[in-house]
Amino acid sequence: MPNPVLLNNVDHHDLTVTVVHDAAHGDAVNQVLLFPNEFEAAQRDYPILFRRDDRGGIYAVALLGLDPDDNLFLGSDGGWSASYIPAVRQRGPFVADPSGTGVRIDLDDPRVRRDGSGESLYLRHGGTAPYLAHVEAVLGVIREGQAINAPLFAAWEAAGLLRPTAIDVDLGDGQTCAIAEILVVADDRLDTLDAETLATLHRSGALRAAFMASASLDNIPRLIERRQRRYAA
Repeated sequence: MPNPVLLNNVDHHDLTVTVVHDAAHGDAVNQVLLFPNEFEAAQRDYPILFRRDDRGGIYAVALLGLDPDDNLFLGSDGGWSASYIPAVRQRGPFVADPSGTGVRIDLDDPRVRRDGSGESLYLRHGGTAPYLAHVEAVLGVIREGQAINAPLFAAWEAAGLLRPTAIDVDLGDGQTCAIAEILVVADDRLDTLDAETLATLHRSGALRAAFMASASLDNIPRLIERRQRRYAA
């Protein structure tokens, strides 16, 4: 049962956190939530796809693997072999405090230690250690992403930029993979936007995000190659 408490440098001065990515901590997934303010960094490594939730809202995911519960970026050493790790997987045992002014940590998470191993949260004299500063920045990315999600995707829908599709992937070993019930940015629609719509999308940053998402689909062949290397006989 999670036990999130508000961090402070008195009660938690000696806490450390082991930074590890593995199945035990929820990283063995083939898709992970992604926010628009992450697209530029994420598109270097992952295909960016879109789905609808139960209420019809749109959200983005980074495609991490082509089989259920298979993250092709996880290593046996607890590492994550990509230039960018999505923010919801970087945050570890931390969440933002609802007040917006602090950070909560799950004291029951096994990554949280008091034995001196792992990354320190506070400096010896009470200041914020680099790792906690990084976590605060990651939580800021999530907070900003949550705020811009709905308006950005509403602008895309108004411009007709999202197209429902399914992607059939030839895995090269006699197997295929169908990625169904997804949305992608429609390149042909991007190419034919009128000047007014282009200007509106550009001003809000929605146009750049659309180009980043579109370019990210070039990572699908690389994902196939990554899978072939992992499962080579």
